[in-house]
Amino acid sequence: MKRSFVFAAAAGILAVGAGIYLNSGMPTAPQSSFVMLDGSRKDTSQLNGKVTLVNFWATSCVSCVAEMPRLISTYDKYQSQGFDTIAVAMRYDPPSYVVNFAQTRKLPFSVAIDNTGAVAKAWGDVQLTPTTYLVNKRGEIVKRYIGEPDFTELHHLIETLLAEA
Repeated sequence: MKRSFVFAAAAGILAVGAGIYLNSGMPTAPQSSFVMLDGSRKDTSQLNGKVTLVNFWATSCVSCVAEMPRLISTYDKYQSQGFDTIAVAMRYDPPSYVVNFAQTRKLPFSVAIDNTGAVAKAWGDVQLTPTTYLVNKRGEIVKRYIGEPDFTELHHLIETLLAEA
């Protein structure tokens, strides 16, 4: 009898916990202001209405440099459908290196420099690069990748999010 009570109590606690988890929704992208290479600013609120990939990277990061052609390809494939990408260079990355990289690689998407580290801090205190967030049209973080994403999975997820109203 005691045993069944313990199991029932445990099941009840799990059900309540699952309900809280399921009802909590996805985390909203943190309010932050991206400073673009041209000096303009883009705020998180401007991401609403588009599916956006926010990629924290550095020119000194071998994995970041290696994944950049696939990020370009992903952007090129989906940008006409309401997809955007913001590549956020880490604060330790010299701005001249970032500008040179963006120009020589002809990066087609927005590139921001996080010279104070405030953006990385706001997005979960990003330390490791590459770290990439996928944000839906409502400004909610749907997925976080640490390291290079599985691009097949990423493309499927982007297509699903683009199809949402």
